[in-house]
Amino acid sequence: MDTQQSRDKILARIRALQGHSASVRERELGAAQAYLAYHPEGPQPRLMGDLVERFEAQSRRLSASVARIARRDMVPSEVARYLRAEGIAPRAVCWPAFASLDWTGSGLQVEGRAPVRDDPAPDLVGITGCFAAIAETGTLAMVSGPETPASMTLLPETHIALVHASRICPYMEDVFVRLRGERATMPRALNFISGPSRTADIEQTLVLGAHGPYRVHLIILENE
Repeated sequence: MDTQQSRDKILARIRALQGHSASVRERELGAAQAYLAYHPEGPQPRLMGDLVERFEAQSRRLSASVARIARRDMVPSEVARYLRAEGIAPRAVCWPAFASLDWTGSGLQVEGRAPVRDDPAPDLVGITGCFAAIAETGTLAMVSGPETPASMTLLPETHIALVHASRICPYMEDVFVRLRGERATMPRALNFISGPSRTADIEQTLVLGAHGPYRVHLIILENE
C-alpha cells in the first residue's frame, strides 16, 4: 500500500467515526482545489532587476559561493576547480542523472548514488540539481524521490547544486505553482535550503554546519 492509499484509508476511518459519508471527501477535495485555484496571492515585495542576478546576490549573502557556466558538460571542470580551491579531496557522490558526465576527465572520482553514513564525513561531497530556486531569498527548492534522494543535501559536509537559470522563480509561491503544474502528486518531502546549515542557539554565536553542510556551492547553468 502506497502513501496516498494509506492516507485515504486513515481519513476514511476518521470520517466514518464522525458519521460522515464517503461523498464528503469529494466535496472537501473540490473546495480545496477551488481555494488553490482562485485564492489571491498574499502581498509580495517588488523584485527589481534580473532574477538570476538577484538569486546570485542573495545566495552570496547566505554564505554560499556561486559560479556560472554556459553548458552542462562544464559541470565537472567547475566542480574540480571549486574542490581544489577549498582543499577538498576530488571525490563525491551525485544524483544518478549526473553520473554520465565526464568526471574522470576532470580528475574526479564521482559515484552516482545516495550518500551513506560510512562515507568519509570530512571530505564527503554531494552533487545535486534542484527542482527550482527562489530569487527573492537565494533559496533552493529540493523535492525527494528515488532519483533525487533528500540525504544528498543532509549528510555531505559540502553540497554542490546545479541550478538551471530557467528554473529560478521570483517567489516561494511560484515553486508551488510549478509543482502543481508539473507533477501529478506532491513529493514526499519538499525542502527549502538557504545557504549552509547554521545555528546561533548557543550564546547567539553563529555556527555553520550544525545539522547539514558546512559549504554550499551553486553552479548556475545559463543555457539549457
